[in-house]
Amino acid sequence: MRTFASPLFATIVVASVFLSSTTVRAGMTGGEPGTCLASPGMAPAGLIDGCTAVIDNPETSDSDRLNAMIVRAKAFHDVGQTDKALNELDSVAARDPNPAHAIRVRGEILRMSGKTVEALQALNEAIRLEPDNAQGYEARANVFNNIKKYDRAIEDYNEALRLKPDFALAYADRGAAWYFKGEYQKAIADDDAAINLDPNRARTFTNRGAAYRKLGNLQHALDDETAAIRIDPSQPEFFDNRGLDLAGNGDYAGAIADYSEAVKLRPQANFLTNRGDAYQAMKDYDRAIADYDAAVDLDPKFQRAYNNRGAALSRKGDRERALQDYAKAVRLDPSDEKAADNYKQVSLEIERLGHLSDQTVLPSFNCSVAKLQVEKAICGDPQLARLDRDMNDAFLKAIASVENDSHRAALTLTKQQREFIEKRNASYGRPGYDLRQAMAQRADRLATIARQ
Repeated sequence: MRTFASPLFATIVVASVFLSSTTVRAGMTGGEPGTCLASPGMAPAGLIDGCTAVIDNPETSDSDRLNAMIVRAKAFHDVGQTDKALNELDSVAARDPNPAHAIRVRGEILRMSGKTVEALQALNEAIRLEPDNAQGYEARANVFNNIKKYDRAIEDYNEALRLKPDFALAYADRGAAWYFKGEYQKAIADDDAAINLDPNRARTFTNRGAAYRKLGNLQHALDDETAAIRIDPSQPEFFDNRGLDLAGNGDYAGAIADYSEAVKLRPQANFLTNRGDAYQAMKDYDRAIADYDAAVDLDPKFQRAYNNRGAALSRKGDRERALQDYAKAVRLDPSDEKAADNYKQVSLEIERLGHLSDQTVLPSFNCSVAKLQVEKAICGDPQLARLDRDMNDAFLKAIASVENDSHRAALTLTKQQREFIEKRNASYGRPGYDLRQAMAQRADRLATIARQ
């Protein structure tokens, strides 16, 4: 029985600390009042207009104007104008006698942009300027959470809570750190404290639900995800997380309804793959495969979709395509033992059924979607097709061999194989390039590695 991989984690999110005291209202075009106040219900575009009105109003005080620029910078980031946001914050920092707030927000934007080194530099400076401000430690802890330095993150959350014992967000985000460390009871305790302080924050409920799920308490998890959706039905992750709970309880139809809502709100490969898994559990393999197809179209490197599509194809009897998907899954993640075992099982079945005779041999990729001339040449020549499959089989065996010794070595070998394929694609058809010889030499080299 081929296995399909379940998602390892629900979606856990740490917060962003964008707090501002700016509540100034000012006239806008057409006489309509505008508000410069960061709030969950305010769309970024409206916030930009409201803050611009505050900034341009000559009656606005200097401190309110600077605060409005900080709020507008965050809104710029939210609409994809991150460079403009950072420039605005630099301008505030240059003019503000106490620039810690602007620098702190700058660090948060850098964190969300994936620039963790620059984010830490900014937040270290913000903490130096305001060592008694809990938000600085909370923000820096979020960076450590993002880079998986969970103990260091917890130290900063602890300091934030020492400075501000009623800081609900710090409890919630420390709960996320405990979750990532596998300390699920501690995660739940922190989420409990956060919910007592702020019962209207949806993400705390969904994070606590994920911890309950890890402990096998699916009913508590389901209750928390439902609470999160009731508070904020606009977040697709909440529906996806509840779908995981429903699927865990065997309610695949209910799970599919929630996954579908998540996909409607924001199509993502993991949402589609989860829905495909539910269809597969119901033995609706065609719909499952359609969802896996859509998932890899959105994200060609989403490894779990290939493995699980391989399982669905295998159950439909399409072993050749299943084998291709399992091979792709192993190439994307050489440490995935499930995918490697699935590949081995289907390979043996195909060999046993005689599907790999020279007359019907298929290469390691899907010829029906081949676009490159070299791929078409391989598909059209049984000997080249056999050589391609032999090379791929040798690669998978070599990966399994080196993975036992070193994950880094497995990643290096995967990179080398990718480079060989890229060179093959670029060189085919050029004078002096012998495709058959190049593939044979590569297959021999991989076979040697596999035997070591």
